[in-house]
Amino acid sequence: MSFFQSIVLGIVQGLTEFLPISSSAHLVLVPSLLGWSFPEEQVFPFGVLVQLGTLLAVIVYFRKDLFKIVRDVLTGLKDRKPFASEGARLGWLLVLASIPAVLAGLLIKDAVESVFQSPVATSLFLFVTASMLVAAERIGKRSRGMSEMNMKDALVIGLFQVLALFPGVSRSGSTIAGGMTRDLERPAAGRFSFLMSIPVMLGAGLVSITDLLEVPDLSGFLPVLAAGFIAAAVVGFFSIHWLLRYLVRHPLTVFSVYCVAFGILNLIVAYV
Repeated sequence: MSFFQSIVLGIVQGLTEFLPISSSAHLVLVPSLLGWSFPEEQVFPFGVLVQLGTLLAVIVYFRKDLFKIVRDVLTGLKDRKPFASEGARLGWLLVLASIPAVLAGLLIKDAVESVFQSPVATSLFLFVTASMLVAAERIGKRSRGMSEMNMKDALVIGLFQVLALFPGVSRSGSTIAGGMTRDLERPAAGRFSFLMSIPVMLGAGLVSITDLLEVPDLSGFLPVLAAGFIAAAVVGFFSIHWLLRYLVRHPLTVFSVYCVAFGILNLIVAYV
């Protein structure tokens, strides 16, 4: 993998991690469309670790919210009133929502890695993302804010996030759709989705460290990985800002159309 390829894929990661069009699908399918071939041992570690760039973006963007959540959680534990404040309650809901994907990631890690090698399977999973976005718009009443969330809401959204372990199923798309099926407003579902990405991306990054250590010529690969990391962080920050403003007034339909079109394009290329 060259520096140019890493930067291009970092930009792709930054654009698509928070837009509901599956960043993992684009990291698999864009190289396939461009005729880029990478050593197998680099593909999965790069895909997971470049997400840490977008993890940095979401931490910086929501730094004030995160500070309040951590402060309120610690205060609640100290006072033995863990759910007394809104920030503490939100913190525990984020923990609950993260548990299903963490457990599933440990159990089906090998199956997920195998799909990263299949452009056809990834393209088909894009149709799953499109279906969820359409269903969310039709089912959801969009009548509740994030302050009205409960434990059942968090668990349902967490179960939707399990699907996003597979490339082609958008993490933000599945979790926003999960929130909307629980009647959350689009911006509230989006905000919760971005916040709950933090523990999952951090956990995935830590788990993939063992895969990274097995990459041949690791010292030569790290600078290339760093280039993608920086590109993903910068682009990801602006993607968050844009999508949160977009969700205030616009439906998710345009993203479902894009997922279908991109999936069909890649199936045609794969079979032709």
